[in-house]
Amino acid sequence: MAEFIADLQQHSFLQYALLTGILASIACGIIGSYVVTRRITYIAGAIAHSVLAGMGAARYCEIVYHWEWMRPFYGAVAAALMAAVIVGLVSLKAKQREDTVISAVWAVGMAVGILFIFKTPGYNEDLMSYLFGNILMVSGCDLWLIAGLDVLIIGVVLLFYNQLLVVCFDEEFGRLRGIKVDFHYLTLLCLTALTVVLLVTVVGIVMVIALLTLPVAVAGQFSKRLWHMMALSVLLTALFTTSGIAASYGPDLPAGPTIIVLAGSVYILVIVGSRFFKPGHS
Repeated sequence: MAEFIADLQQHSFLQYALLTGILASIACGIIGSYVVTRRITYIAGAIAHSVLAGMGAARYCEIVYHWEWMRPFYGAVAAALMAAVIVGLVSLKAKQREDTVISAVWAVGMAVGILFIFKTPGYNEDLMSYLFGNILMVSGCDLWLIAGLDVLIIGVVLLFYNQLLVVCFDEEFGRLRGIKVDFHYLTLLCLTALTVVLLVTVVGIVMVIALLTLPVAVAGQFSKRLWHMMALSVLLTALFTTSGIAASYGPDLPAGPTIIVLAGSVYILVIVGSRFFKPGHS
């Protein structure tokens, strides 16, 4: 830990990593609370895995067509939003089985991304690292983009907090009150997509759902109201990401899996503890 603290004062990549974890924690805690409450983690999973298609396409255009302005981050945002809209519209309007469409988006997104990566000339280890995350690779430019997305997510949630609350708990009541439930449901999915993009940078595509849900699951044990859960989830996610980065630095472990193991361990301890210390337990 002493080595980490000393190097933190000297190396900008460590400072960027910590800031990224803290900024991503804000969106993660807020949107994760909606995702868990609305029970749409499977949709978030499909969005997360379709992100690879956008990243692969962006890198392909950057290398093959020399679009130097194109970054994997931009492709990730576009693919995530597209997947969210497709899944949302199918869920609301089409007569197809929702789980079938979600599985298709999940699988096709991953497959398209791998094909683009395979056809892109050069060594793409940095792009493949998005599968498991590499928060230490975040640049100053990426940090500003994450901060911008964070502000957008917070602004929309503050503006439509009550409407999104209705979407999560009682859609029929919302329709009777004249609330545009379908529009706000799509808004929630788009916010989820943006949050997924933030978390892919931190822990990767494979483990993004864990970070989106585990802090919320822990917070749910200590909170009764949604905004309480959000606030506690933000703090817990920031704690998990910061502690995970610090714990992984000395032994030279990947930060993403370390963060998830830490969050999962706390979740298990809280669940076991809540049952053990439950009133009336003998």
